[in-house]
Amino acid sequence: MEAVFDGATLEIIAFHLGEQQFCIRTTAVREIRGWAAATPLPHAPRDVLGVMNLRGSVIPVIDLAAKLGIRSATHTDRGAIVVAEIGDNIIGLVVDRVSDILSVANDRIQPVPDLGRTFDPAFSHGIIPLEHGMVCFLNIDHMFANLEGASKPA
Repeated sequence: MEAVFDGATLEIIAFHLGEQQFCIRTTAVREIRGWAAATPLPHAPRDVLGVMNLRGSVIPVIDLAAKLGIRSATHTDRGAIVVAEIGDNIIGLVVDRVSDILSVANDRIQPVPDLGRTFDPAFSHGIIPLEHGMVCFLNIDHMFANLEGASKPA
C-alpha cells in the first residue's frame, strides 16, 4: 500500500462515535471544545446540527455519526466538538469523546476492504489496527469536498 502522507509517521487524533473509534490527522484540527448546543438552521441536511459562534465566526456543526451513516449518540457533557479545517473552511465535528493523540507509522495503515458498489471507500484513508481494536482513519477532505457556505478561517 502506498503511504497516505509523506514521512514515516503520521500524527492522528482518535475519538469515539458510539463504541467505534475513528481518527483524523492532527494537522486538520484547530481545537477541541466541550459540548455546546448548536443553533439549528431551518431545512438543514440531517447531519447538520446547526451553527455555533467561534470567536466571532459562525461555523457549521456536523453530527459526524450521522454524516457517516451510523447511529448517532445522544449528545452529553462528555461529548466534544472537534473544530477542523478543511481547505479554506472551518467546521465543528461532534464526537462522543476524544480518546488519544497517536503517532502511527504509515505502513500500519491498512486498505479499506472492498464492500461492493454501494460503499464509498473514499470516506476513509484506511484502517489502523491497534492493540485494543481498530481505528478507521477518516478522509475528511473527501467527506466534505462539496462544502459550501462554511466559515473561512479567522
